[in-house]
Amino acid sequence: MLSRVAPWLASRSKDETGPDGVAVRVLGAADTPALRALAMEDPVANVFILSHLDSSGSAAPTSGGASVFGVFDGGVLLGACWAGANLVPIQLDPELTSLVAAAAHRAGRRYASIFGPAEPVLALHSHLERLGHLAHEVRAEQPLLAISGQPAVQADPRLGFGDIKDFDSILPACAAMFEEEVGYSPFLGSEDFYSRRVAGLIRQGHSLVHIDTGGTVMFKAELGAVTDEVTQVQGVWMNPAFRGRGLSAGYMAAVVVLAQQFAPVTSLYVNEYNTRARATYERVGFKRLGTFATVLY
Repeated sequence: MLSRVAPWLASRSKDETGPDGVAVRVLGAADTPALRALAMEDPVANVFILSHLDSSGSAAPTSGGASVFGVFDGGVLLGACWAGANLVPIQLDPELTSLVAAAAHRAGRRYASIFGPAEPVLALHSHLERLGHLAHEVRAEQPLLAISGQPAVQADPRLGFGDIKDFDSILPACAAMFEEEVGYSPFLGSEDFYSRRVAGLIRQGHSLVHIDTGGTVMFKAELGAVTDEVTQVQGVWMNPAFRGRGLSAGYMAAVVVLAQQFAPVTSLYVNEYNTRARATYERVGFKRLGTFATVLY
């Protein structure tokens, strides 16, 4: 329940076994209720996996090869970790991360990142580094923020939901944000994959954008994960030509208003060093709930 997060917010093959009998295995469909119950212990931090469970209906491996590693003590699910293009720990105690890292390494996948609550993310990274997974960048301090209720500043009414007819304008803005954030183009390897991802967000109604009359994207953001309780905002980007004009707070307030059509709580995480963005989020009314970290490979 959300009240447990913060007081102000109303296939069964064994991969690894620890010396104390704690074991890691890939979750199957029968494990779905246990995984959902585990994730609901913190529905803000775990919105990514809860959104996946809402859309897929199952903890079983996906057709694309992603799976969830579960850490068990007997029949009790102690923690878990999504393992797809990225690794995402779910209520995972840092002391259990060595087993998960070993299982993730044995799976033979190449992971683009680890993200989620800072302690298990950094512990996973430490174990994976010993196994030869070398990071491109470690962002160890990313405040996790959330807001419920009305934003503290007036929402900019020009922000709305993206329309697929504007895809050719929205895609370059998304790519510019991605490259600015991680340092390389999202089109490396496969332009089609990233394009389909952006188009999917637009069709789901999870793309938020202001396009001026000349077809220029002034501001955009996406709802990267959505449940009935929480949305997680990602990809916040202001066109560089319009920065420094005091527009960001109004746009972010509008993001909150639009996101609340899906869920009462709007969340995001931000780099600690991005003081300008953090000041904007604080002005809008976001409050800190915890700390995330991201490891980029």
